[in-house]
Amino acid sequence: MNYSVVIYILGWIMEIEAAFLALPGIVSAIYGEKGGFAFLWVALGSAVAGSAIILRKPKNMRFYLREGFVTVALSWILMSVIGCLPFVINGDIPHFADALFEMISGFTTTGATVVSDVEGLTKGSLFWRSFSHWIGGMGVLVFLLAIVPMAGGSHMNLMKAESPGPSVGKLVPKVRQTAKYLYIIYFALTMIEVIFLLFGGMNLFEALTTSFGTAGTGGFAIWNDGFVSVSPYNQWVVTIFMLLFGVNFGFYFLILTGKLRDALKFEEVRIYFIIVIAAAVFIFINLRHFALYAPAEGIRQAFFQVASIITTTGFASADFNLWPETSRTILVLLMFIGACAGSTGGGIKVSRFIIACKSFIKEIISYLHPRSVKKIKIEGKPLEHETLRATNVYFMTYMVIFAVSVLLVSIENKDLVTNFAAVAATFNNIGPGLSLVGPMANFGHFTDFTKYILMFDMLAGRLEIFPMMLLFCPAVWKRRRA
Repeated sequence: MNYSVVIYILGWIMEIEAAFLALPGIVSAIYGEKGGFAFLWVALGSAVAGSAIILRKPKNMRFYLREGFVTVALSWILMSVIGCLPFVINGDIPHFADALFEMISGFTTTGATVVSDVEGLTKGSLFWRSFSHWIGGMGVLVFLLAIVPMAGGSHMNLMKAESPGPSVGKLVPKVRQTAKYLYIIYFALTMIEVIFLLFGGMNLFEALTTSFGTAGTGGFAIWNDGFVSVSPYNQWVVTIFMLLFGVNFGFYFLILTGKLRDALKFEEVRIYFIIVIAAAVFIFINLRHFALYAPAEGIRQAFFQVASIITTTGFASADFNLWPETSRTILVLLMFIGACAGSTGGGIKVSRFIIACKSFIKEIISYLHPRSVKKIKIEGKPLEHETLRATNVYFMTYMVIFAVSVLLVSIENKDLVTNFAAVAATFNNIGPGLSLVGPMANFGHFTDFTKYILMFDMLAGRLEIFPMMLLFCPAVWKRRRA
């Protein structure tokens, strides 16, 4: 383990977070809130500590995949700890475990909250909650790649560890350029949504916080009723942009560079939209069967909630906890599918389910035709054995962690639906679940023990499990021989 470079990167993380923390401090100053000083003091402390660390640059800036995984895991934990301190200091969320839960939920773009009265928070805290979604959506390490030079394949090792999906590829030959292009696309889409929401009657604060949550596929709303009272126009705007941010950003890059034919080969994107349309249609028919909404509103509610759940954004335009069982079951299934790889969305990812389905079909064919040789192809290219193996291992590890988490959460003796939904909502970075953690409820009623279990699940879900698991492996912490 190259400890010096890991600590050096953590120092840069503190510097970057200090800059980010200044923004909610400025927002508080604009609204005349005294609580803004909490953000500025924490920003100052983070900046000073970070500067002390990065003053001495390590002689060896090269590090490998295990350093990348450990750095990413520690970075997200450090960001969350520092980021939660203003909540405790300004009194918006005075209990540390609750503040840490809220911050981890923000950075991992989960959107699960412990706050019962969201509108009672200061503007600075509301801005920071939503802005943390935007920071975590693309990943702060991806941002770091664009500004800090490193040796050899170190950039790629960081990107692999932080980027969601079964594989990470470079859009352009240089990884630093890839990181820059990703953030340009991310920023541009966010600003376009802000403009559309402003046209829909939102003020700048509402448009920014909503767009931050949509872009990061987070889920923190600034209203107690979520998006129930938001206008139909703005609900449609948010629906469309939730779906857009759930698409692999490589798809947008190909379109912007004029490679439309290559973009149309994105099998995952096609299936992603097929799932969205099919799920929304089924839910609409189910809602109409029970005469819950008029046709136009039923279509809007169905598409909004499908987009919100499959992209793991977690915004709620209705209390879907009260919907018919068929509709709720479809939403639960979407929780596990998730968005596309290479997007800001969470969940298992559409690409992994495609691989799993094709592997199943291949196995069936091999039983019928033992001598046949059939290769699994994704996007028209043969799937590498390493990717297939990694996908299978991911599924197995996912199921084990999920089962253990449900078991540990059940110690509180809440009902099975609540326990299952709480783990599903946090592990898949969705936010709202069912029963006691439904869209109009919160996670504040859990004990600190359960909250820490769910915090681990949020981090493991956002970081694709293995960076967090490696922290518990003693061999990882051994120094490399020179």
